[in-house]
Parts: sequence; C-alpha cells; structure tokens
Amino acid sequence: MDLINTIGRRKTAVARIYLKPGNGKVTVNKKDYKNYFSSGTLHYVVNQPFEVTDTLNKYDVDAQIDGGGITGQAEALRMAISRALCEVDAEFRPPLKAKGLMRRDPRMVERKKYGQKKARKKFQFSKR
Repeated sequence: MDLINTIGRRKTAVARIYLKPGNGKVTVNKKDYKNYFSSGTLHYVVNQPFEVTDTLNKYDVDAQIDGGGITGQAEALRMAISRALCEVDAEFRPPLKAKGLMRRDPRMVERKKYGQKKARKKFQFSKR
C-alpha cells in the first residue's frame, strides 16, 4: 500500500489528507494535531476512525485543512480519514458506517434574510 489521498468536508471546512503506513503521527497544516486542535474532545474526534477500526498507531496522516472553525475542521478530518481507511481495506466500511462516520453531515448555516436581525431572529415588533 502506498500513499492514499482523500478529501472530507463539514460546513465550510475542507480537509485534504494523505494516509500512509506509519506509527500514528497525525500532522495538520504542518503542526501536530494535538497542538492544532486544543481540546481533548477534538482529539477524540480525529482518532475516532482509528479506534473504530482498531488501527490506532498504524497509519500516518498528513492533512491540509482550509475554511470553517476548529470543530468543522476536526469533523472534516475525521471524514477524510474514514474514507482513506475504507480504501485501505473494504472490511472497515461497515463499522465506520454504523458509527455514522461515512456520511457527510449536510447541515449548513442558514443565511440571514433582509428585514431581520439574523436568519430567524426578527427586529422587535411594535404594535403602536
């Protein structure tokens, strides 16, 4: 197995990754993922595909991520890793799919409408 290239998206974040056999080193925008993603929750999100497939510390990931916030970026990275693992071995697909890691989350920010403060919030109504 050589280099595998996949892409993952969430909200406006896009993660492009290269997966290769290694010892579990995850690099995001030329930084270690533990420095890039500050919270432990996001570390868990990034490692979730490896934990589900029992491949922790077996593959190295080099990722370039643009757009969105850190949560969207972490979830985009999770999807890209899941897709790459499916290319490594088709047997990984059912457990990843059962955990919902193969589905692109379609939820996006609703746009702001004219005549309103935000997407749903309106200006204060005055009867008189």
